[in-house]
Amino acid sequence: MVSLPSSFHRLLPFALTVAVSAMGGGIAHVLGLPAGWLMGGALAVTIAAMAGLPVSLPGRWRDVTFVLIGMSMGASVAPDSLSLLASWPISLTALALELVIIVALTGWMLVRVFGLDVGTAYLSSFPGHLSFVMGIAATGVGNARQIVIIQVIRILMLTIAVPIGTLFLPIDHFPPPLPSDFLSPLQVLVLAGACVAGGLVFLWAKVPAGMVLGAMAVATGAKLAGLYEAAMPTPLVTITFILTGALIGSRFVGITRAEFLAAAKGGLIATAMTVGIVTLMALGVAQLVDMPFGQIWLGLSPGALEGMGALGIALGYDTAFIAAHHVIRLLMLSFAIPLVVVLVRRQEKRAQDRRNSA
Repeated sequence: MVSLPSSFHRLLPFALTVAVSAMGGGIAHVLGLPAGWLMGGALAVTIAAMAGLPVSLPGRWRDVTFVLIGMSMGASVAPDSLSLLASWPISLTALALELVIIVALTGWMLVRVFGLDVGTAYLSSFPGHLSFVMGIAATGVGNARQIVIIQVIRILMLTIAVPIGTLFLPIDHFPPPLPSDFLSPLQVLVLAGACVAGGLVFLWAKVPAGMVLGAMAVATGAKLAGLYEAAMPTPLVTITFILTGALIGSRFVGITRAEFLAAAKGGLIATAMTVGIVTLMALGVAQLVDMPFGQIWLGLSPGALEGMGALGIALGYDTAFIAAHHVIRLLMLSFAIPLVVVLVRRQEKRAQDRRNSA
């Protein structure tokens, strides 16, 4: 019997994952759904993972995906982005306010309605910074499995909800302009090399989402400096969406159906509450600034940076606005999460003292 090399066995799950994402994205694209390559791919890989198929996106390919997202976001930055900075304080104030409301209301709901312990409930309610949240959970705060399921459900549902929302909500869908000039293969390679270097520097500096943000910083800086004006090749952008869909869906690997069903209802309701709060905030900001509602919504939405950035590209929005707000959200959460954990610990200690004295 001929034995296949181990490298083939490692490659097969990755190839299957990309193929499933491409198939799901292709179907959504043919159906004319906004951001179809991204949304369809994420949903298809999620279904495959929950069905027990061996889907996987190795670490190196995740890094490739992050670099491609950062490059695409940087190349999509609107030339007049800097002139819009004056309107950002309004949306940033709304961002800070919504974070407080989301954590308070969804955390309370998960405790009161679904009976989760305080640590699990409030760590599940944080809109983003998943790696930081899971690091805190690993120290013994809350149920790490339930937290990751609820958080991953949030990321997936936001990736699906935004494109669907463009069909029913006042989320304008601006098909990206059809450029006539594209970067040559050599230009793409040079830009990619610089973006990888930028990402590694950001990772070394421990910047959240460093590979994405470092790549975007380099691509944006080069574009604003006039080093290039051409667009990313369309096939490369499509590949970026397919890989991003695979990345989002593969986060469900290792989650059993029983675990998913046990946490799904709370996760879905928490996500629905979050979407409602973000929508109301975005509607309020839209009355005060001259900016598309959908762009404001994506900037305020608590999805993963790579997913929301890719959606911004697919829907034709200014990625500089979206990325800046997501970076500031992560910085806010970096201070808020430890503070809330301290409060949770105190509440747990008081509850334990009451039980001991009873």
